[in-house]
Amino acid sequence: NTPSARRRSIRTMSTASTTMMTSRVRCDALRAQSSRRSVAKKHASVRCQANTPPIDAPTRSSSAIANSKSVAAVILGGGAGTRLYPLTKSRAKPAVPIGGAYRLIDVPMSNCLNSGISKVYILTQFNSASLNRHLARTYNFGNGIMYGGNGFVEVLAATQTPGQGGKEWFQGTADAVRQYCWLFNDVKNKDVEDVVILSGDHLYRMDYMKFVEAHRESDADISIGALPVEEDRASDFGLMKIDATGRITEFSEKPKGDKLQSMKVDTTVLGLSPGEAKAKPFIASMGIYVFKKKMLVKFLDKDYPQDNDFGGEIIPQAAQDGAKVQAYLFNDYWEDIGTIKSFFEANLNLAKDPPNFEFY
Repeated sequence: NTPSARRRSIRTMSTASTTMMTSRVRCDALRAQSSRRSVAKKHASVRCQANTPPIDAPTRSSSAIANSKSVAAVILGGGAGTRLYPLTKSRAKPAVPIGGAYRLIDVPMSNCLNSGISKVYILTQFNSASLNRHLARTYNFGNGIMYGGNGFVEVLAATQTPGQGGKEWFQGTADAVRQYCWLFNDVKNKDVEDVVILSGDHLYRMDYMKFVEAHRESDADISIGALPVEEDRASDFGLMKIDATGRITEFSEKPKGDKLQSMKVDTTVLGLSPGEAKAKPFIASMGIYVFKKKMLVKFLDKDYPQDNDFGGEIIPQAAQDGAKVQAYLFNDYWEDIGTIKSFFEANLNLAKDPPNFEFY
């Protein structure tokens, strides 16, 4: 009870009182903050419910992703590219630069990704180092998270394997796919129903899922991209004849004279206006195809194991044997960058205002 002890007791009580008051103020502040958050959350919930469509309302993006999971694409790296030499002296044809900052392979790759197709195989054989480097740097999907874990870009190089025929390189477009046909039975492709076969040296923009949807609606075994062309250009292409339903009945590779005239068709069947049909009475194969997966495997392994080319052998023979081969109209800009001349003109066209083709 000394004066000093009493002063210490008073200071202790004052400190405790201050601490209790501070704690009470903090608790009141936290309660007020919690209350404000609760009110804000309730208002946000009301706004969200007002702006959100019913759960069962279909959205285009979810439908497109669901459909695209059942589609795989195979991009053919092409041959030696002798007609593009010296641009192909040290690189594969799809790795040839185009438009300054891009490579030819970026065209079908961009079409695939913008169509929602994320399962992509690229077949290479000649001078593939530059192409492999570009693909690895540009299209790194990681674990495919952006496509729900299903996306991939895989480069399939020509290899030699044990067994009969295993010492041969790719003998043609169909043989290249045949040598890797076993991949279509892989577990990661169990959901794949259709396979899109593409070329790595064409310049065009296409929604491949519309192509696939038309293929499925017609219940075709094979669908071929068909380009309407004028008579003065027709003899440079492989031409096709169709019936009133768009089913392909005849093929002719670069016909001339009377044979060329016999390949004229009514292109209004595919959707052209009468005026356009008159100006473009021929349909040419674009060299891009959609196959039912099971039919592709059957054609390559069982029906035509000795045929090595899609456009010149397997598809005409399949049509002749009764397979349903359907034409799909593509009435837009398309260019085959197969020669120095076409490469030069395509780059000049990119500089037009407006250009025939834009990369963005």
